Amino acid sequence: MKFKIYRCNCRKTWSIQTRKSRVHAGTVLLNASWSAELKPERKNDPKGFVTTNGETGIIFNPDRELVEQFVKVKKLIYDKKNVNFNVKQGECLYFAEDGTCFILKKMDEAIS
Repeated sequence: MKFKIYRCNCRKTWSIQTRKSRVHAGTVLLNASWSAELKPERKNDPKGFVTTNGETGIIFNPDRELVEQFVKVKKLIYDKKNVNFNVKQGECLYFAEDGTCFILKKMDEAIS
């Protein structure tokens, strides 16, 4: 099943949605492959979101120790005006409480 992850600014939380359900979380660690999906023709937001297949690897409100096992590589930036992401796909993401999203690498992969 496909999961969509996007920022719900009205609640200041991250929304994880499938066809049948929706969950809100303050932070999310996505330790799985992901891709950016764009829907510029939509009248309502969100027009851009991150998708992943299956719930394996989605961790709601992860402990700080778990997040510290990863290295922040760079920010995933969504350009709302042009409906575009700076990176289209990857392996790990951290959706922070302040609304930023970071592309991550596991600590051991970053060293090599």
